[in-house]
Amino acid sequence: MKNLLPFLLCISMIHQAAAQATYTNPVFDHDFPDPNVLKGKDGYFYAYSTQSDWRRQNAGGPYIMPILRSKNLVQWEHVGDALSKRPTWKKEGGIWAPDALVYRGKYMLYYSFSTWGDPNPGVGIAVSNDPKGPFEDKGKLFLSEEVGVKNSIDAFVYEDKNTPYIFWGSFKGIYCAELSKDGLQRKGDTIRITGDKYEGSYVYKRGGYYYYFGSAGSCCEGAKSTYHVMVGRSTSIKGPYVDKAGVPLLNNGGTMLLKANTGEEGFLGPGHNGDIITDKNGDTWMLYHAFHKKNDKRGRVMLLDKIEWVDGWPVIKGAAPSVGPQPAPVF
Repeated sequence: MKNLLPFLLCISMIHQAAAQATYTNPVFDHDFPDPNVLKGKDGYFYAYSTQSDWRRQNAGGPYIMPILRSKNLVQWEHVGDALSKRPTWKKEGGIWAPDALVYRGKYMLYYSFSTWGDPNPGVGIAVSNDPKGPFEDKGKLFLSEEVGVKNSIDAFVYEDKNTPYIFWGSFKGIYCAELSKDGLQRKGDTIRITGDKYEGSYVYKRGGYYYYFGSAGSCCEGAKSTYHVMVGRSTSIKGPYVDKAGVPLLNNGGTMLLKANTGEEGFLGPGHNGDIITDKNGDTWMLYHAFHKKNDKRGRVMLLDKIEWVDGWPVIKGAAPSVGPQPAPVF
């Protein structure tokens, strides 16, 4: 028994340490807009963002599409740039809002190529065998004028029943269409999903519902940003999506999930969430970007918060970013 006591004490301490693990937002304190995350075959989580530059903090850059890596969604390290050179299928523009996923054994990356006010932005595709890249650019998937959708940016791809679907668009409407089996071509009809309120689309299936997460307001004006995340749900991936009150998202409905903190502390302009990740305890977690209230010049940093599910709807405590130590995900 005496020989067993140290072992039991060690086990107890390990369990206590795990139970006491905490994190504090932001989980990545450099500009990392429009974060997207996937779990690689190597067990790491990989996050991708809009083009960024951290030289003001002596942290490197500029990056066309920076990649971070983590084991726990809390501690992140920079591991590379998704693209070794800027795509050339448009004359000018920034590389924005990536959506990376594991699809049929490969890492697929869909990205926006646009300028502010661009009359003909588009969505491109890149492919890699390694989540750290570099990704091989496959060129454009489509331009706005080719598909008849204004502001064709912010692509999100979801595979449902062996069929890949793409959601895209911005404040001129969110649309959905099927993709070819290889994910490299759009096919079939284009279906309108929302009115003119949202961008930064994300779809998550839970139980018998598909949940549409969209960001509304101004994304990128520092202390003046009004970005926030709203949600609706549907029994079909193609919609119609409605909010908790039954108002269709096509009529600009939406149930509030996440908005700026009130008071002087915390964050503002939270939005453009990445994928929802489930930990070992079955808890669901969401990464997203926001500005520091007291230092918006640092850019859109990456935050993490837990999603609870109440009566079939996602809820973030206080409907605002967490401030101060929080229980961490368990992996």
